[in-house]
Amino acid sequence: MQAPRPHRLRLGVNIDHVATIRNARGGLHPDPMRAAHMVEAAGGDGITVHLREDRRHIRDADLDAIIREIRLPINLEMAATDEMLDIALRHKPNAACIVPERREERTTEGGLDAAGQHNHLAPIVTRLIDAGIRVSLFIEPEARQIEAAMRLKADIVEFHTGKYAHLEGEPREIELRRIADAAALAAKNGIEPHAGHGLTFENVQPIAAIPQFAELNIGHYLIGEAIFIGLEESVRKMRNLMDLAR
Repeated sequence: MQAPRPHRLRLGVNIDHVATIRNARGGLHPDPMRAAHMVEAAGGDGITVHLREDRRHIRDADLDAIIREIRLPINLEMAATDEMLDIALRHKPNAACIVPERREERTTEGGLDAAGQHNHLAPIVTRLIDAGIRVSLFIEPEARQIEAAMRLKADIVEFHTGKYAHLEGEPREIELRRIADAAALAAKNGIEPHAGHGLTFENVQPIAAIPQFAELNIGHYLIGEAIFIGLEESVRKMRNLMDLAR
């Protein structure tokens, strides 16, 4: 008797950096909405957008249009602020991923300290859940942070894979084992594990092979590769690599 096949790993595509290119020059081109439609056509499973407080890439009008027109599930990355909570409650995306945010950073630099910020996060998480929005916490692959997510009653944890992506050799293998152990711990406790940050064609498969992961969220790399091979081909190639890993 054959062993059951692992579930299909979902690919969420972050289209923020289409807007980053647009905003560098101003005007309307390239259009993040067009990118979202292309991700849909290429077999992506969801669209991720990070509406930052300084609106450096995705803007409110982009979010309005994407929520209205795109049929794929929308994952809204957001800081834990009153402004972003109000926006999430108004738009009701499929999921809201709470991330740490500093205005001076170029990209998200690490995981959210869910354990240290429990009292601040708890009312935000509760209001999102009460509105029917799945809540994700972008955290480091650490037992302490997973336990905090459990106390907060988060639906999902997304593990920050940036450290894994920048290591090589044995240190990378050690970090991969840490991520795998964290994914197993989250799943064991009823939290859906996701992963993202720094994933590429070259390094995605060991992460994708971790059986507990339900979704990978990848953005900057896919948008960068689109310059050379086109966005649809970039998404299809990542989708194929993930499928082969399973």
